[in-house]
Amino acid sequence: MAERTRAHPEQTRAHPEQTPTHRVEGVPLGDLGRRLATRRSQLGLTRRETATRAGMAPSYLAYLEEHPGAAPGPGPLLRLAEALETTVSELTGGEIDLPPGPARAARTPEFTQLEPPECRALLATHGVGRLAVSTESGLVIVPVNYSVIEGSVVFRTTLGATPALAAGSRVAFEVDRIDDAFSRGWSVLVRGDARAVTDADEQRLLDSQAHSTPWPGGRRDLWVRIGLDTVTGRRISL
Repeated sequence: MAERTRAHPEQTRAHPEQTPTHRVEGVPLGDLGRRLATRRSQLGLTRRETATRAGMAPSYLAYLEEHPGAAPGPGPLLRLAEALETTVSELTGGEIDLPPGPARAARTPEFTQLEPPECRALLATHGVGRLAVSTESGLVIVPVNYSVIEGSVVFRTTLGATPALAAGSRVAFEVDRIDDAFSRGWSVLVRGDARAVTDADEQRLLDSQAHSTPWPGGRRDLWVRIGLDTVTGRRISL
């Protein structure tokens, strides 16, 4: 006999009239809730659209996102992972301590060159990239939180920090996404001149439009802007 998993009462499929279309989405709480909401945002999906894809009531998806103690069974998790084009392990945080791309590569992968417009679009979907800068001891690659504002990659740092060495130099900046479960992914590489932002109006603009604050915390008042002189990218698939 197949094993049955206990479902939350709101998991069952609801009649369209039972779930208001104008419902305001609540604040995601808990690790699972935040991962679900973040992945939906990356795909541009609402809760209702995601729930429809996963064959569940929007109210149940709201419950999963807004209740830290929510513990759905393997069935709902599998459907959500499929609907959000990801894996159960990604949704539940099982791979948080693993570097991207540890799995064996597919036997016959296909590489596709990305056009500059698609590269720029992919750049704008992420918030952490790798910055390659030259130091006294040689080239160093460091992760930085970034935003794409007015056609440039921008990030905040502080004088004396390694990322600050980018100002006044030509640098490389890379962003990628690797999906081991489906043996696919992409990478975008930017090359351009980096400069420190010293104009007060420009600094205020960047402060107001930045997606997030730097992960290291503390005061980070130095804005650095990287021009997208050369943008290239590749996509890998089966």
